[in-house]
Amino acid sequence: MISIGNFFFKYRNIIFIALYIALFIPSRSLFGDGNYLWAIILGLLVTVGGQLVRAATIGLAYIIRGGRDGKVYAEELVTEGIFNHCRNPLYVGNILMLLGVGILSDSLLYVAVLIPIFLFIYHTIVLAEENFLRNKFGEKYEAYCKRVPRWLIKFSGLGTTTSNMHYNWRRYLIKEYNTLYIWLTGITLVLLFKHPRIYDNDDSKRNLLLAVILPLLLLGYLFIRYLKKSGKLKE
Repeated sequence: MISIGNFFFKYRNIIFIALYIALFIPSRSLFGDGNYLWAIILGLLVTVGGQLVRAATIGLAYIIRGGRDGKVYAEELVTEGIFNHCRNPLYVGNILMLLGVGILSDSLLYVAVLIPIFLFIYHTIVLAEENFLRNKFGEKYEAYCKRVPRWLIKFSGLGTTTSNMHYNWRRYLIKEYNTLYIWLTGITLVLLFKHPRIYDNDDSKRNLLLAVILPLLLLGYLFIRYLKKSGKLKE
């Protein structure tokens, strides 16, 4: 499983994008044709919840575990912030975000088949990361594992954690603007192509919304990227 996890870790970003594209694979409805509002409301609640988990995690205590040369890597063992309540909060956020857009797309195939596959992929990646961390940090990591759940978020003491730490919104924007752009673009496309009743099945209205929303999202992405690259937005 660890070798499988190392393989998926190397290609995890490609897998993430592929799963967004898979939202548009034809599928039976999750809620039924007459209940599309449930898909929209529940889907947005879940996917926004996932982004909020990521936002809280990155803004409080960022973890440098992006890998080196496509391999698992960590400079230090981060146990502060949300990592004091869940060992993999960024992955939990990703799972909720993808599950949410799957619900939003009203796709039975996505929720029943692709999400379980995604969970398997993430589980193997986490096993590979844990193997690396266990070998590097030894007893310190073992004690952390005994204290903090792998997947579930431990809510006890969460208020104390957030109140005693400074939230770094600049770091959140710098580290998350790529994910935000892909996520918001995905939500926009799902809403406009999967739920035509929003714009009364009028393709001209859909095209107008696309012509307004997508360029605005791109401009926001490019603006934050410019601020980051120019050094005007720093952590």
